[in-house]
Formats: sequence, C-alpha cells, structure tokens
Amino acid sequence: MKTRITLLTIATSAMLWGCGSSNSTDSKELADSTNEAMADTAQDAGATAAVAEEDSKFAVDAANGGLAEVQLGEAAQSKGSDPKVKEFGKMMVTDHTKANEELKTLAASKNITLPTAPSEEMMKAAADVTEKSGKEFDKAYIAQMKKDHDKTIKLFEDGQKNCKDPELKAFIEKTLPVLRTHKEHIESIDKSK
Repeated sequence: MKTRITLLTIATSAMLWGCGSSNSTDSKELADSTNEAMADTAQDAGATAAVAEEDSKFAVDAANGGLAEVQLGEAAQSKGSDPKVKEFGKMMVTDHTKANEELKTLAASKNITLPTAPSEEMMKAAADVTEKSGKEFDKAYIAQMKKDHDKTIKLFEDGQKNCKDPELKAFIEKTLPVLRTHKEHIESIDKSK
C-alpha cells in the first residue's frame, strides 16, 4: 500500500510540475500544490498524511521568506552604501542560509516539498529594492527588512501555536529568537539614520 501511495505521489508531483500548475512558474505555488496533492493522494488511499497541511504550509512560507532574505542580503552586501547595511546583509545571508538548510533537511524527512526560489511576489519586492542604488538602496532595503521581519515573526509565532509536528515546532523555537534579533538590529540601523 505504501508503495502505491508513493507512486501516486510521484505521479501527481510530476504531473503538477510538468503542467506548471496553472501555467505558473512560481516555485512557492508549485510547492504548495505538490504538498496539497500528496495530502489528497494519501487521503484518497485511506492513509494519513505524514504531516498536517498547516505544517507543510508553514514550511513552504518559511522557506519562501528565507530564500528572499538570502537574495536581498546578497544585494545589500554588493549595493549597500552604509557599512551597517552591508554587515546586516551578510548576517542575513549567513543566518537565513543556515535556517534554510535546516528547514530543507527537516522538510525532506517529512516529505514536504519546499520552493526552490522566492515567490513571484517576493521577487518583485526584491526587484523594487535592488533597482535603487546608494542611499536610496539602503533606505529601501531597511524598510523591506523591517516589513519582512514583522511578517516572518508573525508567521513563526502562528506556527508556534498551530504547528503539530514536534520537530517543526523545535525548528520554530530555535529560529524565532534569531528572527527577533534581526528585527531589533534592523530597527537600530534605521534609528541611526
């Protein structure tokens, strides 16, 4: 029975990947669709999904945000004019790459598909920031980081309350203080401007 579920899951994932899920190339949407299809396939086969749908949704959203933070952090290191912005960008790359790798390993063990690139929405926000240069870049980057960290902290706090998987909860508990430190740091940089 398990082999049948796995084959159905693989077939469904391949179909979604090949069809582009509504002609979309958005990696986040594809990951969400794949996870939903796997949960539906397991349910149709009379099995229970390996993780709750809310847990896989959290993992996808967290990965999406983490990928975007790394991308913007790399831009801050190369385009930032303020050394504090460059330093913060380096911290984003280091910390979010580490968290992304931990989440990727955890998701693989739970059979959760994660996005491989930031969503189209995140890419657009990044493009809006990276089209600027000098002090205008610094200002836009700081504003985006404040906004992103508010959103990400809320995502993790909600995950802390709603996620069911104990390993995913442990990841949240470990990562949330780092995110709060990032928020304090970027607010400090903003106040010093």
